[in-house]
Amino acid sequence: MEKIAHTSLEEFYREMTAKLGKDLESIFPKGLHKDIGHFNVFDIAQTIERVKTTSEMPYNRRKYYKISLIRGRNRAEYADKIVSIKQNALLFATPKVPYHWIPEDPEQSGSFCVFTEDFFIKDRTYSSLEDLPIFQPGGVPIFEIDDELADEIEVLFKKIKKEIDSDYVFKYDLIRNYVLELIHYGQKLQPATKISTSNDAAMRVVSLFIELLERQFPIESPDQRLQLKTAKDYADRLSVHVNYLNKKLKESTGKTTTECIADRIIQEAKILLRQTQWNVSEISYTLGFEEIAHFSNFFKRKTGCTPLEFRS
Repeated sequence: MEKIAHTSLEEFYREMTAKLGKDLESIFPKGLHKDIGHFNVFDIAQTIERVKTTSEMPYNRRKYYKISLIRGRNRAEYADKIVSIKQNALLFATPKVPYHWIPEDPEQSGSFCVFTEDFFIKDRTYSSLEDLPIFQPGGVPIFEIDDELADEIEVLFKKIKKEIDSDYVFKYDLIRNYVLELIHYGQKLQPATKISTSNDAAMRVVSLFIELLERQFPIESPDQRLQLKTAKDYADRLSVHVNYLNKKLKESTGKTTTECIADRIIQEAKILLRQTQWNVSEISYTLGFEEIAHFSNFFKRKTGCTPLEFRS
């Protein structure tokens, strides 16, 4: 059966060497070894691939993180959202969220860096990049920015490029600080509600629920199936009463547990319908529905169209 494609770092470098016409050794960072994790930085104008505007979007989850400063008119397509950029964009990509970036004019410039989680979290206090608001699930972390801010961020990328080519022994420690600065630029652009740092028990329950919900995804094979389907499933796993979980989620998000689960299932359903060739029966099964009719009714109630209408 068809499985979802992932782009590994090895595949990324095969693509980059082909685009740049260089061998791997010439573009691989100096002084990088396994214990550090992986990091590299590139110029967009050198690596851009002219693509035709098309409704077809390859379903592709990258196995690395990416931060891009893109200067030029373009758009980013997600499963259920299209973000059009007229001027400059700051884009944060994570392994969990598939997207497709499409340049819409020939004048494209900027820079991007790619890195693994183990590169970034080395010697830091958080255990995962998803501890940072910019990389938490549920958002579309692409921001249109003005020229002044784009110029500031471009200076940071120039510093990164200078360091990565240097022989400074501690250059990767310095680069981590520059990357963290990029992340803070993005987090400042997010709504204040996304960067709450409350540590009370209720917020921890909400945070754990969201983490547990996201662990059920992505769906990568027709053989995979959701394990937790109901509000009670999640409450039991979190060792709280379902009414308490509902109350705290309602206070925090404005939605009940059931509504949060349904919204996430709809999001994944749209991804699978638009970006795979799986039939509706297979998608229905992976998302935990016993009957295809139940899935179709659920999808139409939530979106106003049937799964087949959405796919077409």
